[in-house]
Amino acid sequence: MTRNATLRSAALLLAAALSLTAIEARAQDYPSQDLRFLCAFPAGSGADVIVRYFAEKMRPLVKRTIIVDNKPGAGGNIAAEAMVRSKPDGHTVFIHAGNTVAGNMHLIKRPPFDAAKSIQVVATINKQAFMLAVDAKRPWQTVPELTAYLKEKGDRASYAVSANSGIVMGAIYKEKAALQAVQVHYRMAADALNDMASGKVDYALQDPVFALSQHREGRLRVLAVASAERLKSNPELPTMTESGVAMDLVGWFAAMVPSATPRPIVDQLNKWFSAVVAADETQTFLKSYGGDPWIATPEQAQARLVRDIADWGDYIRIAKLEPQ
Repeated sequence: MTRNATLRSAALLLAAALSLTAIEARAQDYPSQDLRFLCAFPAGSGADVIVRYFAEKMRPLVKRTIIVDNKPGAGGNIAAEAMVRSKPDGHTVFIHAGNTVAGNMHLIKRPPFDAAKSIQVVATINKQAFMLAVDAKRPWQTVPELTAYLKEKGDRASYAVSANSGIVMGAIYKEKAALQAVQVHYRMAADALNDMASGKVDYALQDPVFALSQHREGRLRVLAVASAERLKSNPELPTMTESGVAMDLVGWFAAMVPSATPRPIVDQLNKWFSAVVAADETQTFLKSYGGDPWIATPEQAQARLVRDIADWGDYIRIAKLEPQ
């Protein structure tokens, strides 16, 4: 090895050592400022309820202010991109459905980032399933009853969606039940309530947080869930498969940061989120909103994201959805 090559090698080793020292220093000082939790839906939405709950419960652990920043739009991709482009120091955390992030890799023609390479899932929160709901004043008590009505109505039937999981669930229901219902897209689930009450829209595929809250208040009636097995949190609700429409769509909420975030910070965030999820109060909260609490390591969570990216490619092809 020449003298110049030796000097270059030594310089690279020194730079790597200094970089590692800087990372360790940042991790030891973490958090050095207030945290920002990104939410991909507007204030008051089902996702916003979960994000704000975790912001409140984590403040005593973090000992910093946690600001919830709502960035709705593009199926969650605006908030996801804001997180990916943020400084990888653990102060910006995206809380969202990992399956939706995976689905966007196929639903967007030119994704601005590669989720598998750009995102690190630091902690999981729950597993949940979208729900098929109708206005509580409508006569249908089961999915077969609704299906029979929709077949009679033909292409005059319509249904509401506001998120990717609902779009896929709705498309699979249409295909397997041989329906002609027309999809109507709303900015958020609550925007469809008036049209459902008036009969303008016949049914909706909605997130469990919103669907169950409206179910309990007597505005909506949940007929079935999209998971293959009944949810432990709401075992009284039948599945679409039990109702004659086979499907297994399970969503999962998680906390995510840029992939370059130092491992000690990833581990610390996992510890904080897992402590909140394990609390009895949180278990009750998550179950009340249709979610089965789920604690996983960063490795397990990241593996689930990678697997879902592959699976959602198949789901979207089955649903015949075109990238936008």
